[in-house]
Amino acid sequence: MAEDAPRIATIGSVALPGGSNASLLVQLDLAGIAVSAGSACSSGKMKASDVLAAMGVPNEVAGGFIRVSFGPHTSETEVDRFLDEWRKIADRHAAKAA
Repeated sequence: MAEDAPRIATIGSVALPGGSNASLLVQLDLAGIAVSAGSACSSGKMKASDVLAAMGVPNEVAGGFIRVSFGPHTSETEVDRFLDEWRKIADRHAAKAA
């Protein structure tokens, strides 16, 4: 993956290798956090992203990707809350895998 590839500062992707983006969406939704599993043009699709495949991202990683968008009114508190929930989810995932 190209570290110097152009990016949009308001959209990020994070992955939980071996995770399921559907499960991640549900867990974050239950915590009151809205994210997506792909771009707007792939809305409603739950298969791995063609873009991630073209970038060479392995399926076991691509299946655990989510997309996080930030707007002009997103607060630092909201970002911290997402990070806290993400850590909890990752910890539960690691405990299951152990």
